[in-house]
Amino acid sequence: MNAPADARASDAPVSREERQRRQAEVVAALRPLLPAHALLWQREDTIPYECDGLTAYRAMPLAVALPETEAQVSAVLQACNRLQVPVVARGAGTGLSGGAMPHELGVTLSLAKFNRILKVDPVSRTAVVQAGVRNAAISEAAAPHGLYYAPDPSSKIACTIGGNVAENSGGMHCLKYGLTIHNVLRVRGFAIDGAPVEFGSEALDAPGLDLLAAVIGSEGMLAVTIEVTVKLVPKPILARAILASFDDLRKAGDAVAALIGAGIIPAGLEMMDKPMTAAVEDFVHAGYDLDAAAILICESDGTPEEVEEEIARMVAVMEGAGATRFAISSSEAERLKFWSGRMNAFPASGRISPDYMCMDSTIPRRQLAEILTRIGEMETKYGLRCCNVFHAGDGNLHPLILFDANDPDQLHRAELFGADILETSVALGGTVTGEHGVGIEKLSSMCVQFAPAEREQMLGLKRAFDPAGLLNPGKVIPTLHRCAEYGKMHVKKGLLPFPDLPRF
Repeated sequence: MNAPADARASDAPVSREERQRRQAEVVAALRPLLPAHALLWQREDTIPYECDGLTAYRAMPLAVALPETEAQVSAVLQACNRLQVPVVARGAGTGLSGGAMPHELGVTLSLAKFNRILKVDPVSRTAVVQAGVRNAAISEAAAPHGLYYAPDPSSKIACTIGGNVAENSGGMHCLKYGLTIHNVLRVRGFAIDGAPVEFGSEALDAPGLDLLAAVIGSEGMLAVTIEVTVKLVPKPILARAILASFDDLRKAGDAVAALIGAGIIPAGLEMMDKPMTAAVEDFVHAGYDLDAAAILICESDGTPEEVEEEIARMVAVMEGAGATRFAISSSEAERLKFWSGRMNAFPASGRISPDYMCMDSTIPRRQLAEILTRIGEMETKYGLRCCNVFHAGDGNLHPLILFDANDPDQLHRAELFGADILETSVALGGTVTGEHGVGIEKLSSMCVQFAPAEREQMLGLKRAFDPAGLLNPGKVIPTLHRCAEYGKMHVKKGLLPFPDLPRF
């Protein structure tokens, strides 16, 4: 069996004539299967699909299929499997690791038209939705029943549930309510050969192997998601947020550890450093303390009595950790105002830089201050600015490296900066990703975290679902060759932040 290709776009350079021949073959095979308006292959029609939220890397697919029925999805997959053509499933394209970037010799399978909420069941507290339904739309549909869908990535107004399943997305309230994997009961879709597959169950257990956890977070490499059954939770009676200021990054990091150590599980616990608060305050005027080295947004929800008690405990713990100033929301409008800055961290960064690269790694909470100190040193090393915002409660970092993609040297330095952050996270006991996925962005960094035997196990799971490696090839799992070349480059240039890694 062939291993999935390890390339950003294609396995090897292909001539223009060969690409045109393959494109004609693919279009001829797909035309009978889809309405005319649901198959795109002219350059001007496919350009909108050339990248996802990671805009630094782009590729043009041979064609874009926009099926409208499950039968059409199955037929497209069968045709691509027969022709041995790669398939990249795509939702809203809001991903930040290049997971939905097209394959130059493949088909992009858009699920944008699968956007119906099929059922909201307030008794079982579940909803059955198609893959193209927006995250926020689920909560909107459940609101009349006093329910909502808990995972809330910052892109929830645009990102789709199918993409959330692919990346195991989280959000600002994941500390208390969990990631996608904790809030999904069932995933239904199709394998690469067009056969229907189902993982999990609406019941408490499902027959056979429990593969739901393998599919959630698999970045479209195992199957194409069509329908998802999600859990709904009751809307809390009351929620209040605290803005806590710190004059030192280490004190803010220690406060996070102290809160969790005190047995408090906030509904949300986010941190922003001074450059980030300055950027968002200028954008949304959320009332942030611009003199603070870092701020924490800490939320409590529940009954009024529970919230009052927990807020008092939170304040006491953060005071003990060195907080210099507090603001506590006194109304729902003020709470939302506090969160508006965090929700708009990414667009605020776009206002102060032509481009930004949003990294996504996870570290032990006790290392928050250390990683921020190291990132500050990297700013000098690579000559680029970085704003930091992250889910402090579970140690999921989102450093935003600011650069100009029109300058190849800046792009190169941004890539090195990002790799340094990821590898330093591993050195501090963390991992190279949290919720944005690996995609193409972190392929090389996977070589640092996982040994060859571990990567081979990952490939073994992929081959079990997709023997020819046609689903989203060249993503997530690096080959031995890539890792060997990456290791040689780092050793030669002295870029490894720690020396104990010749696994290559």
